[in-house]
Amino acid sequence: MANYPINNNNDSNQAKNTMNSDKRRSLITYNHITYLLYVISYFTAGLLWIVPIVMNYAKRHDADGSWLATHFDWQIKTFWYSIVWFVLGIVIIAFALGGFGVSMLTDSSNNMAIGSVLLAGVGLLIMLFTFIWHLYRIIRGWIALTDNRPVP
Repeated sequence: MANYPINNNNDSNQAKNTMNSDKRRSLITYNHITYLLYVISYFTAGLLWIVPIVMNYAKRHDADGSWLATHFDWQIKTFWYSIVWFVLGIVIIAFALGGFGVSMLTDSSNNMAIGSVLLAGVGLLIMLFTFIWHLYRIIRGWIALTDNRPVP
């Protein structure tokens, strides 16, 4: 009778867990970088905003089935909702001021000018709300990531 080495399943499971642990650590670091890039984008007038969203789409499927997937989805949704609301605020301002103030300055009726300014104020409030909401979501997500837990 030949002596064959016994395949110990614990060794293969341990190797799998180590690999999953390494992959998980890598994705956690990756998410920390994307959250940091979102924060830095505030200081670059939003020019750096596109980098973390591309990074999120690039690695999103690597996190499928784990709690880290919620962070990728969280950042992606935050990006797109922020874009939509920010653009809506800009459109309202442009509409209210009629091509950035041209019609408001040429309008002879004071009531129309007041209405235009008030509507532009609504657009500014939407943009301000979007800014604060975006920052809140980045901070909330980053705190959850630091605590090794998913975001809702």
